[in-house]
Amino acid sequence: MIERWDAPEWARSAIFYQIFPERFYNGDPSNDPQNVVPWDSTPTRENFFGGDLAGIRARLDHLERLGANAIYSTPFFKARTNHRYDTSDYFEIDPAAGTLDDFHALVEAMHQRGMRLVLDAVFNHCGDGFWAFEDVVRHGADSAYADWFDIASFPVTAEPVSYQTCGGAAFLPKLNHISPAVREHLLKVARYWLEQGADGWRLDVPWKVPMDFWRAFRQEVLNTNPDAYIAAEVWRGTTPWMGNDTVHGVMNYQVRSAILDFLAYDSMDAEDFDYELAQIRREHGPSAPYHLTLLGCHDTPRILTLCGGDAARVRLAAIFQFTYIGIPMIYYGDEIGMAGDNDPFCRAGMVWDESRWNHALFDTFRTLTAFRRDHPALTQGDFEPLLTFNGVYAYRRCHTADEVIVVLNPRDARRDLHIPLGASAEPGGTWQDALSETRFTASGGVLHLPELPARSGYVLTPVKGDHA
Repeated sequence: MIERWDAPEWARSAIFYQIFPERFYNGDPSNDPQNVVPWDSTPTRENFFGGDLAGIRARLDHLERLGANAIYSTPFFKARTNHRYDTSDYFEIDPAAGTLDDFHALVEAMHQRGMRLVLDAVFNHCGDGFWAFEDVVRHGADSAYADWFDIASFPVTAEPVSYQTCGGAAFLPKLNHISPAVREHLLKVARYWLEQGADGWRLDVPWKVPMDFWRAFRQEVLNTNPDAYIAAEVWRGTTPWMGNDTVHGVMNYQVRSAILDFLAYDSMDAEDFDYELAQIRREHGPSAPYHLTLLGCHDTPRILTLCGGDAARVRLAAIFQFTYIGIPMIYYGDEIGMAGDNDPFCRAGMVWDESRWNHALFDTFRTLTAFRRDHPALTQGDFEPLLTFNGVYAYRRCHTADEVIVVLNPRDARRDLHIPLGASAEPGGTWQDALSETRFTASGGVLHLPELPARSGYVLTPVKGDHA
């Protein structure tokens, strides 16, 4: 087990906000693609809404109001699709997303506000519009770039597909990372955008790429910017990424799965939830504070939809997300109660009409971001389970003099609940909920909750001057 984890300290205290640029805000209609649809249109896998980099910059006030201080942006490099995971040129911003000047303006505006920008490294595959792939299609085995791809036979054909792809999609030819030229090209991309002001990279489907490439990638990134953050999209089996030589963190889908089972679906009780969390913490070791804790993203149904439209369950999931070990990441629109099933419906245009927001949910997210920022126990502290009783889960986070107790109840109401405070806690005093200001009393090392409503949660801190 690695005893010390090397990662940028700023990431530990970050609150990420994931943006799908094409659907966040249209800040410059002059660069709209042809046949752009009205902003509130139903999303499809083909249509374009006109969101761009200028739109992200125009709406940074929203992120600041929410309390987010870092952005993970899905791709905005030149491509043919609205999601832009089919890169045509890694060094060129898609004309519909803006220009290099727009990128610089966004980075400058973010850095002035103390925000960081992490980009999407789509380096397993490119698009069929990628200039090197187009050359191979034209010239076949005689192309200077023929070894950039894994091609079974020439001429190159999409039907039937004669080359390795990502997920069987003919428009996503897989890059050949054995080729030194491919490696150097991608490492040059990594360097370039960090030199332009980006603060890190999120790795797309990284398990499909040889690990030695990611080791070289990490070295290149940190040589360019020693304070850059690298996170990997890893849905299952994070152990290969725990060597302290590839990434700083992963998108923590394992924790997300446990959150959904316990807080959204009621398919897991508190004992099961605690067991799953402990297993994941053991697997992650000292890297645990640097993984991204997410409730949803552009590849999943939205959290409100998964909770059956029950905002109280979303509230519980958010409480856990912001008080557990790891870096919270909010998917754009989840904070205001946007709904949507899986792709493409989870990729609707951000709702900017505040009359359509769930303001209670937004206030919950705002309170939690501020609370996390103010309490080092949540970014630096230990984790101690206190109670697993059927559907009730309580835990303690503590760092020096700062301590927080969290109580989660996704099931029926409880009465006369007693929660042990832990061996190192003060035996008595008053505790106040950060979300409702409700107060509870502890004595003899036990916190007493006369009522715990159904689908409710508390984020408790000791009332100063009232503890023995």
